[in-house]
Amino acid sequence: MGLLDEITKAVGGATPGESGQEGLMDQIMGLINSPGTGGLTGLVEKFNSQGLGDAMSSWISTGENQPVSGQQMEQAFGGNIIQDIAQKLGISGADVSSGLAAMLPKVIDGLTPEGKVPEGGLLDQGLDFLKNQILGR
Repeated sequence: MGLLDEITKAVGGATPGESGQEGLMDQIMGLINSPGTGGLTGLVEKFNSQGLGDAMSSWISTGENQPVSGQQMEQAFGGNIIQDIAQKLGISGADVSSGLAAMLPKVIDGLTPEGKVPEGGLLDQGLDFLKNQILGR
């Protein structure tokens, strides 16, 4: 199974229907692109500061991805962000957390195929490509 198939399967298990899939993917892309989080580099720092640096490093590296739980996603992002996403998508906070736990490692892994964080424009291109492939646009 390819990366895009795995991400699509993970999203399908985490949210109700196609609109939920698209919505959660949009929210993940927003988290990665957000000036508030500092982009992918900022997410790496956030995960390091929350004791989840080993997990994030495994997603960036070319080896196997370390799994994380929904509770760890809530720890990393904070309950307010999880609840904001849940409210926007009309799903529970637990579904958002578990969806992030399933999807984020695969998305980060897909954006860092060479085992390093890409520079600005390349990250944007990679996110657009992943979104279009996953959502069939």
